[in-house]
Amino acid sequence: MIKYPTKKSVYQEKKISTKNRGMRFEALIDETNAFYRLNHEAVVHKKPTPIQIVNVDYPKRTSAKITEAYYKTPSTTDYNGVVKGRYIDFDVKESRSKSSFPLNNIHPHQIDHLKAVHAHGGIAFILVYFSVYDEVFFISYPLLEKYLKRSEKGRQSITYEELSREAILIKPSYRPTIPYLNAIEHYLKK
Repeated sequence: MIKYPTKKSVYQEKKISTKNRGMRFEALIDETNAFYRLNHEAVVHKKPTPIQIVNVDYPKRTSAKITEAYYKTPSTTDYNGVVKGRYIDFDVKESRSKSSFPLNNIHPHQIDHLKAVHAHGGIAFILVYFSVYDEVFFISYPLLEKYLKRSEKGRQSITYEELSREAILIKPSYRPTIPYLNAIEHYLKK
């Protein structure tokens, strides 16, 4: 028996708990980054989250299990690296809404970090995956800043329609899965 691919998206899984929201999307970004490294197009890695280990259980001499740990400091963004001599720094987010992406999904320390990267000439951005539409948007820091300034006056989200008009849509492909380097090139040409 031959099993043919279905029309189901590469992004979607049957059941994802809210606890792991965005983890599948991050896995696709990790896969994309591995492809870019392998093909010498970019060197981008996921940043580790700094933790302070408090308690470790040693059930066997050869295996240890961390049973208690705390975050040392708030993590900045998810990924950083170098593309054609340019530093990049970005975070990945997911929205299950049909209409908008809430700005409170981006923490203040992440915004400060992206702002500093942009101020020093790096390419700072976020990738937002709309799971309902199976679409990924590249939002540069300058565009994000525009939405953040507007949020001070009331609107606390970015509508899907706004992103469709103003952000860069990343079309998924087979290899790499989420070709965000195309979006970076497009952004730099503006």
